[in-house]
Amino acid sequence: MQLDMTKGKPMTVITRFFIPMFIGNLFQQIYNIVDAIVVGQFVGKDAFAAVGSASAVIVFMTSILTGLSMGASALFSQLYGAKDYDKLKKTISTAFIFIFAISAVLTIVTLAFLPQIIRFYQMPQETAAYATEYLQYIFASLIFVGMYNACAFLLRSIGDSKSPLYFLIASSVLDTILNLVFVIVFNMGVFGVAFSTLLTQGLAAIGCGIYTIKRMKFLEFEKKDIVFNGKILKDVAEFSVLTALQQSASSFGMMLIQGLVNTFGAIVMAAFAAASKIDEFANRPLQDLSNAFSTYTAQNEGAGNKQRIREGFRATTKIIIMMSAVISTLAFVFAPDLIAIFVKRESVDVIAIGVSYLRIVCVFYVLLGFIVMFYGFFRGIGSIKISILMTVVSQGTRVLLAYSFAPIKGFSGVCWAIVIGWFLSDLLGFYMYKKVMAKKPC
Repeated sequence: MQLDMTKGKPMTVITRFFIPMFIGNLFQQIYNIVDAIVVGQFVGKDAFAAVGSASAVIVFMTSILTGLSMGASALFSQLYGAKDYDKLKKTISTAFIFIFAISAVLTIVTLAFLPQIIRFYQMPQETAAYATEYLQYIFASLIFVGMYNACAFLLRSIGDSKSPLYFLIASSVLDTILNLVFVIVFNMGVFGVAFSTLLTQGLAAIGCGIYTIKRMKFLEFEKKDIVFNGKILKDVAEFSVLTALQQSASSFGMMLIQGLVNTFGAIVMAAFAAASKIDEFANRPLQDLSNAFSTYTAQNEGAGNKQRIREGFRATTKIIIMMSAVISTLAFVFAPDLIAIFVKRESVDVIAIGVSYLRIVCVFYVLLGFIVMFYGFFRGIGSIKISILMTVVSQGTRVLLAYSFAPIKGFSGVCWAIVIGWFLSDLLGFYMYKKVMAKKPC
């Protein structure tokens, strides 16, 4: 099914497109969350600290691939909204070759430099071996991550947010089953969890790839459309590389903070890992709404519907405020129970530290919601450099403050640094939004 987002009530259209994306990415989050739960409950605290801590590295690497696909999809959406199908076909071909090449290189490089990555990450000795074992299989799956995201974002760019959902549901269910079988039945430990993820991500990528080829038949691809065009690559790179830079810069900031957290020891590492999983899970709806708004904005930018972009912005703002209020309340009230999902109830020290972090940041989720909304807007209109500037402000501030506050306030200083970074980035985003829209005719 295709969805023309240049027509219909903005809030209805955005919500209709957002819901399948949210459900799909909810299942995508299950990959890492199930890994963490199984390791935390059935392998041990040190193994959980390693796997949870390693997630920041994984997010950094996958954010590069996700950013490439996300940026390219904004260009796809603009061309689709403008009904320029001839250029769209050549752009899809060029973008896919480019993304696949980057995915292959990233897979090779991360595997080759895994020992150096572990050392850079300042992992305590008791967790380093677990992290190495886990990451080598996760890095091997990066080529599948690139393949899946390229197909999923292409489908979403033409308004089909449901199809990628089905592949994620199937692979997530299979991953959960294999995790339990490999770890509990066969006692394969961290290796079993990592191998399960590699296997299921591969199946999801291949399945989604086959479906995408069939789904794109409406464009009537011919041999002449399968090209790698240098001029088109420049357009693709302007969208995809800058978006990947913005996504990876955000993740790199969290990597630096994770490195700081690792210096506090395994207990704080485990607490931060558990709280961060809840953090990611709780904020996934906001991220998905941002992607839905980006597609909406890009299609209407391509069609020249400037007023609809303004209406969509107002509708998205209302949704973010409502969603954030619900998510923040749930996270604050059930913080101890949420942390306990990942560690045993007996680990009271880990739970207490995790709850302290979660209850500080969850109150301000609305600030993060506005940040990702601005990201979606600027990506949709092609002004990705502004998103990068916002990311530099947000991440630069939080890293600088985290390293400044930590010697004085300890771990709580890290928590408040994150919140302040969100706030400053929102101020910049609102200012740039007003400036950009003032130049657009009604």
